[in-house]
Amino acid sequence: MSSSEFSIVVPARNEGVALRTLLPELRRLHPGCELLVVSDGSADDTVSVARDCGARVVVLPHSLGNGAAVKNGARTATRDTIVFMDGDGQHAAADVQRLLTALDGDCMMAVGARDGKSQASVFRLLANRFYNLLASWMTGQRIEDLTSGFRAVRAEQFREFLHLLPNGFSYPTTITMAFLRAGYPVRYVPIIAAPRVGRSHIRPLRDGVRFALIIFRIGTLYSPLKIFFPISASLFLVGMANYAYTYLIAGRFTIMSAVLMLAALFVFLIGLVSEQITALIYQRRN
Repeated sequence: MSSSEFSIVVPARNEGVALRTLLPELRRLHPGCELLVVSDGSADDTVSVARDCGARVVVLPHSLGNGAAVKNGARTATRDTIVFMDGDGQHAAADVQRLLTALDGDCMMAVGARDGKSQASVFRLLANRFYNLLASWMTGQRIEDLTSGFRAVRAEQFREFLHLLPNGFSYPTTITMAFLRAGYPVRYVPIIAAPRVGRSHIRPLRDGVRFALIIFRIGTLYSPLKIFFPISASLFLVGMANYAYTYLIAGRFTIMSAVLMLAALFVFLIGLVSEQITALIYQRRN
């Protein structure tokens, strides 16, 4: 793919130091690309550095979040293919071509998958592995890096899901699961991420809980029974266990057992109806 056929979108918040190295390298390797920097309420020299390096700059008046910057960049980009990469110096400009090569053919998204050594901490490594396993189970596809912000996408397909993307740091989680549940092919390209330049804007506890909630939200949107059926089955088994216990102890069927079994039935029916609604939504969109 020639450099005139794709856009590179770099969301940045106070990343002037890292951009001084990243942007010239991107321009050198891909002189014909559309280079966009979205300043998410930066208070440093991010905007002036980006303009001095020949990038087109979208300035958000105050910080709306990494996801909001990505969405604004996706709306502004004019090419059919978009490469998203962080502005903190973790992603190498040389890896852009590897993602674009993986995107050739029928693939709709290529994701830069970090290895264990590229994680910022042991906590981040364990958390990301847990998210990968949970999301893989929900989507039925192997997900190698759910939270990587380095990815190349087909612009038309990416914009289909803009309304689902949160404004915070978990946009990669949402877009990955949305693509997989929509049946769009996704490939993973192994990369080595460098330590970020400056201080991270992610708060592990708050954003970790948010990541998990988003996984469940997208799961219930695209595969409701994956959420509702295990809950229903658990309630039914607890109800049966309670019935067996009370029958052996008192020789009777208690109200608690009935409530648990009815709750299991209601949860299952809600999941079944949700599954049908999801199928109708997809059928109508197609």
